[in-house]
Amino acid sequence: MTCRREKSVMFEAGAIQERIARMAEDITADYAGKDLTAICVLKGAFMFFADLVRRISLPVETDFVRVRSYGAGDVSSGRIELIKDVECSLTDRDVLIVEDIVDCGLSMDFLLRAFRARGPKTLRLAALIDKMERRCVPVRVDYAGFVVDAGFLVGYGLDYAEQYRTLPAIFRLNIQP
Repeated sequence: MTCRREKSVMFEAGAIQERIARMAEDITADYAGKDLTAICVLKGAFMFFADLVRRISLPVETDFVRVRSYGAGDVSSGRIELIKDVECSLTDRDVLIVEDIVDCGLSMDFLLRAFRARGPKTLRLAALIDKMERRCVPVRVDYAGFVVDAGFLVGYGLDYAEQYRTLPAIFRLNIQP
């Protein structure tokens, strides 16, 4: 059975870049005089992460982590797996997690708790999309690119079954049987 997938633009490429520039200014101001460790949550955040850290006007050490909760579907499995851990120590560091989208909150809650246990000086979260539709765990997004009520989003790193990541804008994906 083949599903029809239609997409409509939510955020154009230019609007995304403008918002990232403003987020980088806020992060630069908040971490002035500090060395920042920015952790990219793979795979979805890699485009956002690259654009964001290049605009932060501070020394930034980068690292990567990967968690999985969706598999190939469009709904979280509810089971979080740490696929790739960071390679640097987080103890006494100012740490910024950079995520593509915070949806139900399970993955970020898992990661925030795991990282807090490692004793960072500060721990904050930046997300390109803060989506409230299915939020089942209270997660605070300190730096939100866009706040969205609902919809399944793809493009600019966001995927559906590993497709659509390379689209330059963010689209709402409608899947119809």
